[in-house]
Amino acid sequence: MLRSYLRLVVFALGLLVGVQVPGFIEAYDRHVEARRLEAQEGLQGFRETARRFFSGDMAALVEHYRNSEDAVFQSDAQSIERLVERARILELEWRAMQGPWYARVWHLAFRADRSLIAEVWRSYHFQVLLSPAAIAWGLGCALVLAWLVELAGLLLFRLAGGRRHRSRRRRLA
Repeated sequence: MLRSYLRLVVFALGLLVGVQVPGFIEAYDRHVEARRLEAQEGLQGFRETARRFFSGDMAALVEHYRNSEDAVFQSDAQSIERLVERARILELEWRAMQGPWYARVWHLAFRADRSLIAEVWRSYHFQVLLSPAAIAWGLGCALVLAWLVELAGLLLFRLAGGRRHRSRRRRLA
């Protein structure tokens, strides 16, 4: 009986973890989009300068600042370069999050920017969504977790000599 309750607890835990997946994906997507728009806004003035004097080439603008005799411009070159790189990373992240659900999950699991994931995780609020996607994720995670725990328990039982006890019971019967 205790084993049945433990199975239910494992299943419920998997269900609760699984329903978080769509919420976290959505939170990550919103976070990346907001940061991307912020980065674009921050670069707007520099892009306008690059358009006017360097045919829109931001690298040429950064190089011009870097080669300037003025120490302030040289210092700003590094700042602008960081802004441009951040905007590029955010644009790539945003594009990756525009694909189908399985591509988004794969990207978040294996390719997403870890600093962005950490930012989202720190501000993420656990929630129980009842959308079809959340229910599907919840049931899928619950079944996989229950199956893995059951498999691990069976393996441990076999390693601990579970076979000998069965064969002894058969001999006694």
